[in-house]
Amino acid sequence: MFHREGQKIILTTFFSVGIAIVLAHFYIVEPWLQYTVQILALIILILILQFFRNPKRVINKNFNDILAPVDGKVVVIEEVDEEEYFNDKRIQVSIFMSPTNVHITRYPSSGVVKYSKYHPGKYLVAWHPKSSEENERTTVVIRTPKFGDILYRQIAGAMARRIINYAEVGENVQQGEDSGFIKFGSRVDVLLPLDSAITVKLNQKVVGAQTCIATTPHKDEK
Repeated sequence: MFHREGQKIILTTFFSVGIAIVLAHFYIVEPWLQYTVQILALIILILILQFFRNPKRVINKNFNDILAPVDGKVVVIEEVDEEEYFNDKRIQVSIFMSPTNVHITRYPSSGVVKYSKYHPGKYLVAWHPKSSEENERTTVVIRTPKFGDILYRQIAGAMARRIINYAEVGENVQQGEDSGFIKFGSRVDVLLPLDSAITVKLNQKVVGAQTCIATTPHKDEK
C-alpha cells in the first residue's frame, strides 16, 4: 500500500515510464541502448514506489512510552535550550531518514495538539547542527497524560522541498497515527522533559510507531 501523499507523483511517474519504454522500443535502434533506457525507467518507478510505501503496523498504545515518530537512525541525544515554545531545557532525540526509509511521520504519543506551526527556511543537509533552526520545518506540541507537553519537529533536508503536517491545534490525536509526511530525505527532532528515561542509543535504527525512544522515570528515580 502507498501513502496518499504519493498518489499524484506515482501516477505521473507510471505514465511517464510507460511512454519512455514505448518510445525506446520504437525509436531507439541500438538494442543495448533501448534496453538501458527501459531498465532505467523501471528503476525510477521502483524507487518512487518504495519511497511512498505505507506499511501498516500494529500499534500498542502506551501513555508511559514515547514512540519513534519516523523510521531512521538516531543521530542526536542531547540536552538543548528550546526557544520556540518552552523557553527552557529539554532532552532532544533526533532521527535521520535516508531516502530509502519510510517517510511517514507518526504521532509519538496520544494527547491534545497545543501548538502547530510551519516555518519556511533553508535546505541544509538534515544532519547539519543548524538544520533544526534554519531549515524548512514544522513544530508540533502535544499535551500528553504522563509527559506533559512534548514537542516534535519535521525538518526538511537537502533533497526535501515539501513538508506535510496534519496536526491541528485542539485536535485529539492517537499514538502511531499519521501526522504528516516529508518528501525525499529529512529529519525529525523530539524534545522531551529532562526527567524522561531515554531508551535508545546513538546510531540505533528505529521504526516509526514501534520503537520506544523514552519512558516515564520510575518513582524511585525522581
